[in-house]
Amino acid sequence: MDYQQRSFRNYPHEARLFVGRAWVAVLLIALLFLVLLGQLFRLQIIDYERYRTESRDNRVKLRPLSPTRGQIFDRNGVALAVNRLNHSLEIVPQHTDSFDDTIERLGQVVRITEEDLERFQRLRRQRRRFDNIPIRTRLDQTELARFAVQGHLFPEVVISAVPTREYPLKTLASHLVGYVGRISDQDLERINPSDYAGTSHVGKAGLEKSYEGLLHGSVGMQREEVNAVGRPLRILEREPPVTGRNLHLYLDTRIQEIARTALGEYNGAIVAIEVETGGVIAMVSKPGFDPNLFVDGISNADYQALLNSPDTPLFNRAIKGQYPPASTIKPFIGWAALFSGSIEPEEKISCPGYFQLPKQEHRYRCWNRWGHGPVNLLQAIANSCDVYFYDLAVQMGIDQLNLYLQPFGFGQASGIDLPGESPGLLPSRDWKEATYGKPWYPGETVIAGIGQGYFLTTPLQLASATATLASGGVRREPKLVRAVDLGSTVGKPVALRANSQRFDMDRQHSHALTVQAMDEVVQGKLGTAKGIRNSNYRIAGKTGTAQVFGIKQDETYDKETLARRLLDHALFIAFAPVERPRIAVAVVVENGESGGKVAAPISKRVMDAYLLGPEYDELDEGLPPTPDNARSPGPTPDRETAIEEGYSE
Repeated sequence: MDYQQRSFRNYPHEARLFVGRAWVAVLLIALLFLVLLGQLFRLQIIDYERYRTESRDNRVKLRPLSPTRGQIFDRNGVALAVNRLNHSLEIVPQHTDSFDDTIERLGQVVRITEEDLERFQRLRRQRRRFDNIPIRTRLDQTELARFAVQGHLFPEVVISAVPTREYPLKTLASHLVGYVGRISDQDLERINPSDYAGTSHVGKAGLEKSYEGLLHGSVGMQREEVNAVGRPLRILEREPPVTGRNLHLYLDTRIQEIARTALGEYNGAIVAIEVETGGVIAMVSKPGFDPNLFVDGISNADYQALLNSPDTPLFNRAIKGQYPPASTIKPFIGWAALFSGSIEPEEKISCPGYFQLPKQEHRYRCWNRWGHGPVNLLQAIANSCDVYFYDLAVQMGIDQLNLYLQPFGFGQASGIDLPGESPGLLPSRDWKEATYGKPWYPGETVIAGIGQGYFLTTPLQLASATATLASGGVRREPKLVRAVDLGSTVGKPVALRANSQRFDMDRQHSHALTVQAMDEVVQGKLGTAKGIRNSNYRIAGKTGTAQVFGIKQDETYDKETLARRLLDHALFIAFAPVERPRIAVAVVVENGESGGKVAAPISKRVMDAYLLGPEYDELDEGLPPTPDNARSPGPTPDRETAIEEGYSE
C-alpha cells in the first residue's frame, strides 16, 4: 500500500520547464541590454552635442564685465561727471548664520538706515549665497576707521571699493549733465539687456541719457571654471570691456557759475551761445538739484521734497520752460517788416499810449501810458513801443509773421543734444483751426506783435534765434558736446560738427537796420537797457516783460497787491560785440518785472565773463538782483521820467 501511494517526480518535464524559463530570462536580459545600448547610443551619439554643452556650462560660466563709464568735462577740462572709488560694506551670506544678529552688531559700528535694510533685503533675494551683498555704500573716512578697528569681530563682513558715478559740481550744471540711476523695468524697454550685462546703472536724464551709447562703452566677458555649486575656481579666458568715451563740452563752468550767481534770489534761466559755432557756453536753470542723490537710489523723502517744491527744481527751464517772448520778439518782427517791404525804415507810426482796431472800442495799451508820439522802427525798438508793433502786426497779418519767424527757429525744437526739449509755439491761422477748431481773430494778431497771446518760446530758442540774427542768417543747431574721445587714450578728441543752414537776411538793408536798432536799445539815450552800456564793447539787445496773468481793460498793474509769483517775467536778449558778434545771450527772470533793470544786467555779467576774461570776474557790479533791490520804485510820476527810466521794459 505504501508503494502504491508513493508519487514519482517527472524529471523530463521539469527539465523542459527549466529550459523554457531560462530562455525567457535570456530574452529579457537581451532586451534590457538592447534598451541600454539604445540609450547609450542616444546619449553618446544622437544627443552628444546637447549634453556636452550642458556639461560644459555646468563647469564653465560666462561672467559679464561691466565697462568703465566715460566722463564729462567742460571746455577747460573741469570735471562735471566722474567715476570715484567708494567703499561699500558687504555681507557674505554663506559666512553668517544670522543676518539679524550681524546687522544689529554692525549697526553699533556704522550707521544703517531703514532704506539700507530695504535695499539689502531686496538684493539678498536676487543674489547667491556666496555673492557679496552691500549693506552700506559710500562709507566716509570716519566710518572706515571705526570698522577697521572692530573689523576682526565681523569675519562675515568685507569692505569693497566700488566705482560710483559722482557729480563734483552738484547743482551747478545738474539739468544739462543729468544723472545715472539703477536700471528699471522702463529702462529695459529702451535698451538692449545684453549690452548691460553686469551693469546696474544707465543714464536717466541730461547728457547722461542723450549720449548713453557713447558713455556706456561695451561690456566684456570672463570665462570661469566653477564647482558644482557655482563658485569660481579659475579664469579660463577674459575679454576686457571697452571703456566709454569721454565728452568734452562747449560749456565753461566759470561762466556758468557767474550766470547762476547773477540770478541772485530769482528763479529763471540763462542760455549763452557762441555765435560762430552754436556751442552752448552756459545754460542755467535755477533752482537746480543735486544729481548725486539719484545715483544709488534717491530716498522717498528727498524725492518728495524735490517733486513737491513750488520752485520745481527738477524742471529744466532752459529747454522746457515755455514763456511768452514779449518785447524780445520785436527785433525779429521789425526785420520781417523791413525784409518783406511792409514798412520803410523812416516810416513813422503815432503812439498815443494805446492802439485800437477799426470799429472796435477795446484799447491795447502801450507800456508807456502817455505814449511815445510818432516813432520809426529804430525808435520803436529802442524805446520798445508796443503801439508801433501792434500796428505793424496788423499790417503784416499772422500768416506772414509766422512765415518770416520760422527761419529763426521759433515754434520748433532747436536740435540741442539734450532729451525733452519743448518746441515752443509759433501761432498761425492753420494752427488755431487744427487745435481749437476756431477762426483766427484780429485781436490775436495785435498781441502777437508784442510776443503775447499764444506765442511761446524757451530761453534756448530765444538764445538760438538771437545768435542767428547776430550771424546774419546762419542758423546753427545749439550743441553742448564739442568733442569726444576714448577714456583710455591720450590724444586729440574728435570734434563734433553742428548742423547749420543759412537764409538771406539783408534785403533792403533789413539786417543792418535791425542790428542798429538793437544797438540803440543799449547805447541810445532813451534805450530801455541803457544801464548796461559800457566802454569795453558794444552790446545790441532787447528788453521784454511778459505778463504772468491778464489785466482787465479797466484795471491797472499794481505790483504792491500782487503775490510774488504773479509778477511779470523779465526778459533780455543780446549779442556782442556788435561789430563782430561772438556771444548771444537770452535771460528769463521769473517774476523779475523789468527786463531793463533786472534781466539786462545779468546778461552783461555773462558777456563780461566771456569777452573780458577771468580778470573781470571780480568787478564790483553791485548787489545781485533780488526781489527787493531790483524792483522799480513804483509808478512813474510823469511821461518824461517814464521814457528816461525805461519804466516797465
